[in-house]
Amino acid sequence: MRPPLDQQVTFLYADDAEACWRFYEEMLELPLVQDQGSVRIYSLDGSRAFLGVCRARGPRASEDPRVVGGVVFTLVSRDVEGWHAFLAAKGVTLPMAPTYSEAYRITHFFFKDPAGYTIEIQRFERPDWPAI
Repeated sequence: MRPPLDQQVTFLYADDAEACWRFYEEMLELPLVQDQGSVRIYSLDGSRAFLGVCRARGPRASEDPRVVGGVVFTLVSRDVEGWHAFLAAKGVTLPMAPTYSEAYRITHFFFKDPAGYTIEIQRFERPDWPAI
């Protein structure tokens, strides 16, 4: 049985994160949900869809959003481990097991879709993340 999906976050990576943060906050007036220092996450008028704008760790290697530092499509679920087992049983290549990140207080894993886009399944392990 497929584990539940609770929320979704699309992460964009910016060389000039401050300019992007101002754009999303001042021009689009998206509500800031969480400031993680190198990442700011905005609500898209609700509690199920979010936009994360991350400070890029280095210059973009390509204009192709499928390469590292482009776009990460994140599915938020309470059952990260269940998703890992579900996808493994279907034969999806999973280069990592679910891992806890102390820096962002999330449990997550990454994999690629057939087009080469990075997909992440994660669970926020912090009380200040918006409930569904």
